[in-house]
Amino acid sequence: MRRTVSREELRSLIGTTSPPSAWLRIDQERIDRFAEATGDHQFIHVDPERAARTPAGATIAHGFLTLSLIPFLLHETMAVPEGTAMAINYGLNRVRFPQMVLVGSEVRARSGILAVDETKEDRILVTSEVTIEIRGQEKPALAAQALMLFLLGRGT
Repeated sequence: MRRTVSREELRSLIGTTSPPSAWLRIDQERIDRFAEATGDHQFIHVDPERAARTPAGATIAHGFLTLSLIPFLLHETMAVPEGTAMAINYGLNRVRFPQMVLVGSEVRARSGILAVDETKEDRILVTSEVTIEIRGQEKPALAAQALMLFLLGRGT
């Protein structure tokens, strides 16, 4: 269930961190489907036999696959302003991939609100620091500043 909050409560969440999402297992089928969708068939992602001979020792998820999981992973834990008709991925200020995600790994996301800007009466731009963690690993798979634009009132 989505976490709906008032505008005032959303502003009060600046500097706080959301609860973590559920863990998601990254299997070879998901990696292969992403490769097919993007045309990125580099062997380190799609050829388990060749990838086993690399320092990684197995296939790895595409960095952009990990990035693309942000909306899915945060869907349940992200604070959403009351009256939101639509949420739009507005962009990223910074993205880093400190650790490879090996096939079979489990990942989850955490986010913390850095800024809340009411750009217009019916628009709220939220900047969040997002981290995607790998179960059992110290370094995260991803660290990014993500921008989400919430459009209020239309169609709600």
